[in-house]
Amino acid sequence: MPLTLTSTAFQRNGPIPAKYTCTGDDLSPPLEWTGVPGDARSLALIVDDPDAPDPKAPKRTWVHWVIYNLPARDGSLPEGVSASQLPTNAVQGTNDWPRLGYGGPCPPIGRHRYFFKLFALDIDLPDLGAATKAAVEKAMAGHIIEKTELMGTYEKP
Repeated sequence: MPLTLTSTAFQRNGPIPAKYTCTGDDLSPPLEWTGVPGDARSLALIVDDPDAPDPKAPKRTWVHWVIYNLPARDGSLPEGVSASQLPTNAVQGTNDWPRLGYGGPCPPIGRHRYFFKLFALDIDLPDLGAATKAAVEKAMAGHIIEKTELMGTYEKP
């Protein structure tokens, strides 16, 4: 069974409801994953938008959420998960606002794509503190067993 990431809030390649964006409550959407490989030691989640600032002329990838050292088992994160609700040893990194935790879609123009990427790793990452996406990706290099992603879209009304 392959590693799979889903949400009850939106369908794969579908629109992300405003509730999970800067125009709504800016809550993290509920996420569920299955098919974690048996030899995985931890999971990492990175959410980013490669269409910033304008999907017709993207200039950078905007990071919305970084979490590492999630338990290596089938699991989930509830809607609006707070730092205190994260599993033991899981750490949230710094997004591009820059702050810890989730920052929802807030595109300045056009419909953007948001990639929720889940990585199964063969190690527990060292304590990187409030790491950036780049620091987590560097630490994961050579340790990714499997990867999956869930993409949703959003455009401000």
